[in-house]
Amino acid sequence: MNKKAHLSGVAFSIIFGFSFMMSKTALNYISPLGLIAYRFLLAFLVFEILRLTKVIKIHINKKFMFSIMLVAIFQPIMYFLFETYGLAKTSSAEAGLMIALIPIFVTILSSLILKEKPLLSQVFFILLSVVGVIFIQLFKSGWSFESSSLGFSLLLLAVISAALFNIASRSAAKSHKPHEITYVMMLMGAISFNLIYLVELIIKDDLSRYFSNLGNIQVILPIVYLGVIASIFGFFLVNYSLSKLPAHISSIYSNIATIVAVIAGAVFLNEQIYYYHIIGGLMIITGVYGAARINYLRNRRLRNDQNNRVIP
Repeated sequence: MNKKAHLSGVAFSIIFGFSFMMSKTALNYISPLGLIAYRFLLAFLVFEILRLTKVIKIHINKKFMFSIMLVAIFQPIMYFLFETYGLAKTSSAEAGLMIALIPIFVTILSSLILKEKPLLSQVFFILLSVVGVIFIQLFKSGWSFESSSLGFSLLLLAVISAALFNIASRSAAKSHKPHEITYVMMLMGAISFNLIYLVELIIKDDLSRYFSNLGNIQVILPIVYLGVIASIFGFFLVNYSLSKLPAHISSIYSNIATIVAVIAGAVFLNEQIYYYHIIGGLMIITGVYGAARINYLRNRRLRNDQNNRVIP
């Protein structure tokens, strides 16, 4: 069992779970697009400092440049754009329901593209985990939805983008190290989102806001967390996990973020925990553990078969 890869899955889910709370705090003062722009700009600047001071080494193989660029196109560029504008047309509960479907799409696409076919028992546990997230979101929303067809379509594209990111990252891991993939993601995210945000501010004749936003400590602290902790460390752990585990196993860990978000909201924002949080949380944990455990037993059986094979 690759313990580091599985621990990475748990770690990035915890990091992303707290990012919901941080985003909620910052969005009281700046637009979603502005938050994303600052987030990836800071992430890239920190990454670049680490590169220039030789703390990390970045070597991008031009021969495989397309594979690593594809990762950055799917995530963060396409995913965050579709999610941001999709959220503007839907409720947070509906967005949560859609995002919960990512492991299912990853399982389907990884089976078709990477030929990583899960066992039927793993499919059951993956679905159980997804249903746990959906269960929480449904009860949280009171079963009330106000989505538009455009909002639904944008969120669906976000889900597909996230699934394709998992596939692309797993493929890119064959030629690049996880931190190199993460570096390109931060670079592309910083350039893309800051250009879009600047254009938006220029159109609104409010360019000064780009700098005035940064004078608010309620904005700075979430940006530091989202830029350094969530973007650099979080996505590095995602890419590391994907380099070691099948995509459908790595992706299912993201559902733990829902549990972390609920706990963080209760501890730091005085939000209540209801019975459906507990039931859904147990379903998520059972699903994640079951899928990971079966993957471990499957790999151990394959290793034993190889060791017992008689070489003529």
